[in-house]
Amino acid sequence: MRIMRKVAAVGVCVAVGGLTGCHGGKRGAGFGSGEPVRAVWVTRWDYKTPQDVAAVMENCRQAGFNTVLWQVRGAGTALYRSRIEPWAPEFEGKDPGFDPLTIACKEAHKRGMTLHAWMNVMPAWHGKTPPTDRRQLYHSKPQWFLTDAQGRRQPFGWYMSLNPCLPEVRQYLVSVCYEMVTRYPVDGLHLDYIRIPNDYHDGYAALGGVPDYPRDAQTLSMFRRATGKTPEQDPAAWRNWRASQVNLLVKQIAEMMNRARPNTALTAAVGADPDHAFNAHYQDARRWIAQGWVDGVFTMNYSGTLAEFDRRADKWTPWAGKAVVAQGVMFDKRSAGVVGAQVQSSVRRGGHFAAFAYNSLFERRGEGGRLLTDAQSASRDELRRQVLPAIRALPSAAPRAAALSGK
Repeated sequence: MRIMRKVAAVGVCVAVGGLTGCHGGKRGAGFGSGEPVRAVWVTRWDYKTPQDVAAVMENCRQAGFNTVLWQVRGAGTALYRSRIEPWAPEFEGKDPGFDPLTIACKEAHKRGMTLHAWMNVMPAWHGKTPPTDRRQLYHSKPQWFLTDAQGRRQPFGWYMSLNPCLPEVRQYLVSVCYEMVTRYPVDGLHLDYIRIPNDYHDGYAALGGVPDYPRDAQTLSMFRRATGKTPEQDPAAWRNWRASQVNLLVKQIAEMMNRARPNTALTAAVGADPDHAFNAHYQDARRWIAQGWVDGVFTMNYSGTLAEFDRRADKWTPWAGKAVVAQGVMFDKRSAGVVGAQVQSSVRRGGHFAAFAYNSLFERRGEGGRLLTDAQSASRDELRRQVLPAIRALPSAAPRAAALSGK
């Protein structure tokens, strides 16, 4: 079928869509080395038309952001003209008559901003019912999904995710990344849900909690071959081995980008507490930095207090000199005072930060470009009035170490 033909193309250096597919040089060169990264996440629900895309980019520019993390993949569906995955439900599963990612790159670049294609890596379906499109991975590759010891996939209600321990899943996901970075002039690839997604939601209530994933026969067989044990015999080895499989996927994506688009940055959204992220979700972001697989991480530091925000940020201090470490700041339904303080804390740490998310600052648009006001509009207005002026006033160069240390 179509998706499997594209998998075979990974690793081949070609010229695709006008972008050179085989280069020399260092991947991500220059990312974060000049102007600090001041990013904003733009979700797949924030745009429907070419006019929406242009309006979003203009708002981002006027707000003082220089990097747009533009969501192009939510759950095994695409918000661009993919040759691998079907169109996203946000576009009713069909081509909207324009390529959002092509227009987004153009609109960002002409305003002097960089655009990183933001993809949810492991999720392959989202919702309360199965997809109607039979091409979707839920139907075409059910054996690729995370399953428990009884062979059940994750329950409906949130994301249903792929199993990164399976080599064929990793190969497929690398092919999706390859398509994005070789067919579009993106400045970076931003990996989200780059872990084993096992967060609790109400769908797990009937199961009595979140099962231990993955427990399919193929994964357990690979673990036994690697260790000679079962998960019950060595829980620590089981945890570490699962993390190593996620690591392998990150490494394979990095190696593909080194061949295909080395000047394109590779970043990841990661847990704010790296120890918890490793133990609970098998995400070893510190190793990704140490190995040079990623050029930066965006920590999801969504604490409601400055003290907790700083405590989490401190855990990343040893890594800030090895890669870009941008603190992700939650803007959504937060007071301007807390948001402003967390942004300033990020600036003192080196200047890099990312706002979650665009719709926390700006209304979405309906038909005819009409702004869709709602109960959150007052909060957005407060953030625009009290936080954005400070962001726009930030210096264009990173603060010196002496300024960071208070000397």
